[in-house]
Amino acid sequence: MTFDLKLYSDQLAQLVAQPSVSCSAPQWDMGNRKVLDLLADWLEARGFQCELLAVPGKSGKYNLIATKGSGAGGLVLSGHSDTVPYDQNRWQSDPFSLTERDGKLYGLGATDMKGFFPAVLAAIDAVADQPLAQPLIVIATADEESSMSGARALVELGRPKARYAVIGEPTELRPVRMHKGIMMESIRVRGASGHSSNPALGKNALETMHGVISELLTYRSELQTRYRNPGFQVDVPTMNLGCIHGGDNPNRICAECELHFDLRALPGMDNDELRAAIDRRLRPIAERSGTDIVLSELFAGVEPFEQDEHSALVKACERLTGHTSEAVAFATEAPFLQSLGMETLVLGPGSINQAHQPDEFIDIQQLAPAVDILSGLIDRFCIQPDTAASEPPVSDKRN
Repeated sequence: MTFDLKLYSDQLAQLVAQPSVSCSAPQWDMGNRKVLDLLADWLEARGFQCELLAVPGKSGKYNLIATKGSGAGGLVLSGHSDTVPYDQNRWQSDPFSLTERDGKLYGLGATDMKGFFPAVLAAIDAVADQPLAQPLIVIATADEESSMSGARALVELGRPKARYAVIGEPTELRPVRMHKGIMMESIRVRGASGHSSNPALGKNALETMHGVISELLTYRSELQTRYRNPGFQVDVPTMNLGCIHGGDNPNRICAECELHFDLRALPGMDNDELRAAIDRRLRPIAERSGTDIVLSELFAGVEPFEQDEHSALVKACERLTGHTSEAVAFATEAPFLQSLGMETLVLGPGSINQAHQPDEFIDIQQLAPAVDILSGLIDRFCIQPDTAASEPPVSDKRN
């Protein structure tokens, strides 16, 4: 079946035209229902049973689960329906009006990641004349760009159930089987104010924070000595001290200081264990300084992700793309779907380098190959699911 660029562009234009920004700042945050309504209409027309599931505690936020076929195995094709905020005055065109120029389609979410869904629809159409032996499930989630509340809600439901899952984040059609986790944390030091002429009149939170930062940097060095994974471009866990606020005047002892930082762990590390270790290291500083030190999450983190390189899904994706699976530094919903018992991998059209910036685009040359890969995955795991285990070894086009 020949790839229909006009149909793809028309569908992507409709998705882009429906704003679905998710953000921790309330003035930016909005719902995603209209995006999911479009997807549900298109999928129902293709024989899928669609469910819109409200995300608990998130007004106007929904997940979509669309299912065709039945069985204990099958394939999930997953994407998020939200986008990041945008700087409209820095765009050369309307972010909500899909624009084609120089072989690229421009629009907010074009690559991250509304552009994945029309490719999924085209892949479904390409194999529409073949019956499914195992189910094909398409999911669209809410709030991946802010809290990942949509994926967390699916985990709480224990759905969807399948054997394999592919998340269509922009990877330039290279299979990704590993990524780092992310924690975003706050450390607040509470001391006591006083006149700066006599340090004994207060407890300086800024001075205590100096000790906190020193301890964090020591811990970072220890982690980077202990953990290393050559599959990553930055092959050690990272910790970034992002921002700090404290005090109000040079002649007052600072009573309160707050630091925000992130920590990106490698596969094999555990966010809860890291957080507990940091908390333990802060307690002696609090005791020595006589201050209160409170460690808290800025958002519920995402665990590191790794899928076995010998798994059937990794082998199939390597074979279909011609590329050996890779690692990336950015986090995705992969750990959540993997926790539901599915082999999971990240693979989609577009480049992460175009995401989260003005004039976001998806390269048209990526689209037809993406449809071929996705239709190949549907064939492999839903139409002829017994063929995956007995295929020849992968060759790497990069070698």
